[in-house]
Amino acid sequence: MIYITRKEHFNAAHKLFNPAWSEEKNNSVFGKCANKNWHGHNYELFVTVKGEINPDTGFVVNLKDLSTLIRKDVTEVLDHKNLNVDIKDMPIMPSTENVAIFIWDILAPKIKEMGATLHVIKLQETDSNYVEYFGE
Repeated sequence: MIYITRKEHFNAAHKLFNPAWSEEKNNSVFGKCANKNWHGHNYELFVTVKGEINPDTGFVVNLKDLSTLIRKDVTEVLDHKNLNVDIKDMPIMPSTENVAIFIWDILAPKIKEMGATLHVIKLQETDSNYVEYFGE
């Protein structure tokens, strides 16, 4: 089994805000992320797939094909969007954790069709924060 990772990038805005809470509680829990005027991130997305090497190509997957898939189905959908407003299937709380799961759910079945298995989604929100989701 071998693992290979493709890195892509997108920019998006969001707000962390629980509508069941008061503005004071939201500000207490989410701080600047609850800004009523939204805030944005330059996300770095790392998609790691695993599988056996195809003896004819030497690849687990063709990275050009993987990049095309990620760009078409994820980055073009999310780039320069408001995750709270513009993305109809996004969870109501578009935390980095939930965005990673959202991306997993899009890519996992399509990567399987390519003959590999999605291993992990790593979504870096800032230089200091990232999440990893292994589909569990």
